[in-house]
Amino acid sequence: MKQKNEQIHTRKILTYLLIGLIGVLGLVCLYYGSLFAPGSRRADDAGSRSYGSDPVFVGSSRNRDLVDLLDEQGNYAEVPKSIPICDIKYSELIPCLDRNLIYQLKLKPNLAVMEHYERHCPPPERRYNCLIPPPKGYKIPIRWPASRDEVWKANIPHTHLAEEKSDQHWMVVDGEKIKFPGGGTHFHSGADKYIVGLAQMLKFPGDKLHNGGRIRNVLDVGCGVASFGAYLLPLDIIAMSLAPNDVHENQIQFALERGIPSTLGVLGTKRLPYPSRSFELAHCSRCRIDWLQRDGILLLELDRLLRPGGYFAYSSPEAYEQDPENRKIWNAMYNLLKRMCWKVAAKRGQTVIWAKPLSNSCYLKRDPGTQPPLCSSGEDPDASWNVSMKACITPYSAKMHKERWSGLLPWPQRLIEAPPRLEEIGVSAEEFHEDTKIWNSRVIEYWKQMKSVIQKNSIRNVMDMNSNLGGFAAALRDKDVWVMNVAPVKISARLKIVYDRGLIGTVHDWCEAFSTYPRTYDLLHAWAVFSEIEERGCSAEDLLIEMDRILRPEGFAIIRDKHSVINYIQKFITALQWDGWLSEVEPKTDALSAGEERVLIVRKKLWTEGFTTI
Repeated sequence: MKQKNEQIHTRKILTYLLIGLIGVLGLVCLYYGSLFAPGSRRADDAGSRSYGSDPVFVGSSRNRDLVDLLDEQGNYAEVPKSIPICDIKYSELIPCLDRNLIYQLKLKPNLAVMEHYERHCPPPERRYNCLIPPPKGYKIPIRWPASRDEVWKANIPHTHLAEEKSDQHWMVVDGEKIKFPGGGTHFHSGADKYIVGLAQMLKFPGDKLHNGGRIRNVLDVGCGVASFGAYLLPLDIIAMSLAPNDVHENQIQFALERGIPSTLGVLGTKRLPYPSRSFELAHCSRCRIDWLQRDGILLLELDRLLRPGGYFAYSSPEAYEQDPENRKIWNAMYNLLKRMCWKVAAKRGQTVIWAKPLSNSCYLKRDPGTQPPLCSSGEDPDASWNVSMKACITPYSAKMHKERWSGLLPWPQRLIEAPPRLEEIGVSAEEFHEDTKIWNSRVIEYWKQMKSVIQKNSIRNVMDMNSNLGGFAAALRDKDVWVMNVAPVKISARLKIVYDRGLIGTVHDWCEAFSTYPRTYDLLHAWAVFSEIEERGCSAEDLLIEMDRILRPEGFAIIRDKHSVINYIQKFITALQWDGWLSEVEPKTDALSAGEERVLIVRKKLWTEGFTTI
């Protein structure tokens, strides 16, 4: 009997042990199941970070208050020890301009109105949360100003434009380099001579297109490799050179590699992401745009963007050819622009220049029912993020109608003087000047931090990710750089002040990818950008990966934000391979400080070939 009881007791112990073991194994399976589940950061951390991995998974959104609490306790949420590297085939990925995505999601854009060239961002579950590798043989870009005329072929290994446009002198392949003679579809002899010709047509003093600083901001649509914009720079004219990611896929990539202000975009169905009355001159040289489509809606978009009395320089066969088809197009275009109250300012050879009216007087004299109509008074002409175009004329405000001009001083005075439209956003002249003063001081401090690592002309393409009034860009006026001023959507009304200062920029939502190629900026400045997106429930980690995509190897990121944000970002520095050089300081408090801030400056490393981890 005793032996039987002992057997029963032993059997119970074994049963309990077996149950316990099963429970432990269940917990282990549950843990590792979540560890390697799709959409989990841990899944990618646990695997090796080999070159050529192709992960697609959702970025995480974190509760801002919880993050702050964890930071105070010194117990931040787990961050990855490594971030996967995308396959080499994604070395030129632009997530929101990826036509493969359109096919994969079975979208049906209207090709006739260029919807397929507009932004279509991947849903969260299809984001490429991996680091974009450079192409094989990538080199640090040639420095400005030499880069205007030549770039490394390995950095943009595409020569089809050189072959296709060989007779137009766009670009020439020369050994390891691609060179840019300065030609274009219309100006084979060089953009510089063409620009002098435009100034002569308008009878500007000294044949200078800047007209004593009155022509500063230019919009060049269908810009090719942006040679027109490149040769405007010596005249102190800055062009927003614009082209879609179309059959000439890499034209804007070449422009940015050259160090020329440019961006991807298309005149399609949405307004361009710029405020009204931003440019003194719009330019189209053989841009192959059907300006008559949809009741002239694309010309009406140019009308919205031009300042009072602004010009539209148009070089195209319709302006000079005498065959019936081109005469028909010219007559229709002339009649449309006449109804829009534009006048021919000059016409010579293959080019015509129109001028926009200075006031509403002509509009008020039109016969009732004249097309296109005036936009309704409820339309906001400055709203430009994901806003559909309308075939209507944007009239001037009562004040601008009365004064018959923009009220802007010539360049460079306009950079530092308070522009008239400040009152539209509720900012006083005193606040504007204080903002300018603060950013001058901040930029001086930034450069002191970086002086040991910055080389001459190592920074050319700069992006201010939260431009506010343009103070950061204005503070760089003595440096040979250009700045893409980005206005987050919720403060997009302030972008008009950036343009009124003679600077350029765009509206953007940092919860999405930016419309540019990888490796196109030397310096990214992010002031309170992470705090802003976290308040909206977007992922800081996704934004860091996007910044890495945009940033060139050996480029810098200046991140100015609250303590908890900087602490969190520091945990990603090694995974992003942004530890080529690092500086962190607690800056002086000023009128723009939102509580206690820290400044983190990091430098991205140049990846070496043959790596398996970073």
